[in-house]
Amino acid sequence: MLANYFYHEIIRKTLVSFGTVFNDIHIRHKDSNDKGISDIRVPLAYGPVQKFLARIEQQPELNKAVAMTLPRMSFEMTSIQYDSTRKAGVTQTFKASDGTNLKKVFMPVPYNIGFELNILTKLNDDALQIVEQILPYFQPSFNLTVDLIDSIGEKRDIPIVLDSVSFQDDYEGDFSTRRSLIYTLQFTAKTYLFGPIADSTDGLIRKVQVDMYAGSDQTTAKREMRYTVTPDPIDAGPDDDFGFNENWEFFNDSKTYSPTQHIDIW
Repeated sequence: MLANYFYHEIIRKTLVSFGTVFNDIHIRHKDSNDKGISDIRVPLAYGPVQKFLARIEQQPELNKAVAMTLPRMSFEMTSIQYDSTRKAGVTQTFKASDGTNLKKVFMPVPYNIGFELNILTKLNDDALQIVEQILPYFQPSFNLTVDLIDSIGEKRDIPIVLDSVSFQDDYEGDFSTRRSLIYTLQFTAKTYLFGPIADSTDGLIRKVQVDMYAGSDQTTAKREMRYTVTPDPIDAGPDDDFGFNENWEFFNDSKTYSPTQHIDIW
């Protein structure tokens, strides 16, 4: 039943998009005269905070080149949970084009992806600089536009919601022990997951026809006119530059159009 292979890379794209939000944060240091002496871009990596703490504890000597430098940020995906509050009809579909063929797409399934961002610093002022550059953008959410499915150009705004902020001063031992200040920010990305995309059995709409009647009761009212519109040229595709041909016809009979026989009948 689940044998049809598909992979839209939606979770991966959401993960990468989340990381790009925080990949260009800087901190600055000043001297006693309030003159800038350094501007540091804070490194960002994917992984749990315990991994980075272990590296720090293994190399507490600050003068060694192999020691991990602070400040630093890490993030990881912590959970994936179905969101019933954004549920749509499971049988609803919409049409999309890949530029050549028309595709039938079922409505996506809403899922919340949990993320954790950890800020590790040696100085409290460094941590406060980083946190203050992040918090004002989340009120409490920040929207990211993610290209969920490249083949049909399906782009959606994904809200990234800031759930909580916590603080930890990981400093135990004597003066030779390296200090680590850790700020932990919890986020929820409200994304959508799509199933397989199939070629639509329906073709492009190339003709629209509307019959207009003299009254609302079609059993007694007579049709008065017919409006027809077609694309120009008739074989134009969804991405082509095309116009429309419009035509009006007037009638004095009592016939009606049969959509199954495609003719006017009594």
